[in-house]
Amino acid sequence: MSQGAVTRILAIRHGETAWNVDTRIQGQLDVPLNDKGRWQATRVAAALADEGITALYSSDLQRAWQTAQPLAEATGLAPRPERGLRERAFGVFEGLTWAEIERDHPEASERWRKRDATFGPEGGERLAEFYARCVACVTALAQRHAGELLALVAHGGVLDCLYRAAARVELNAPRTWQLGNGSINRLLYTPQGLSLVGWADTGHLDGAVHDEFSDALARRVPPGSAS
Repeated sequence: MSQGAVTRILAIRHGETAWNVDTRIQGQLDVPLNDKGRWQATRVAAALADEGITALYSSDLQRAWQTAQPLAEATGLAPRPERGLRERAFGVFEGLTWAEIERDHPEASERWRKRDATFGPEGGERLAEFYARCVACVTALAQRHAGELLALVAHGGVLDCLYRAAARVELNAPRTWQLGNGSINRLLYTPQGLSLVGWADTGHLDGAVHDEFSDALARRVPPGSAS
């Protein structure tokens, strides 16, 4: 990457799934979009069709890949699958609601809720490993497309990591930013790293957006970004 080259990044969270609505941990299970999620994907595509995107990458999990398809059609770009953009592997947590995790795995739930960077559910990724994986993947893609406009379709946990990297927020700090389904988030990458331009743009969704984090606060269950 040449000195001073800037890569613009559009980081998109996949559309809604039935498990998002249920606050059920998806992790790396391959859950499809629901009807609303498919509608959100078309709205993302319409909003970004004329932005001048030069490359499109997506997590290879179905909910992200389905979100990328309308954008691919709108831009004429072939989406490229990227395993590094997958959601965090949550092991034994996958398939459970947040309330079930708190009930059935109280000690693990406590460490998860406190964002212990060394913690990973049995069979899953440690938070620090997941963060390193996400940032390294996006850094490599940004360097590969220096000076271009790059679109990435990924997951709530991935976007949380990118926000923290760009805003220099510690891994154990509570999340105060939104990660809504179908949201468009804008970053820049330079040789100095990631920086924020705009976050949680959902204007294209006419208010039809879902963020499990807000639900978690309302229901008083451990918040997470496993979708």
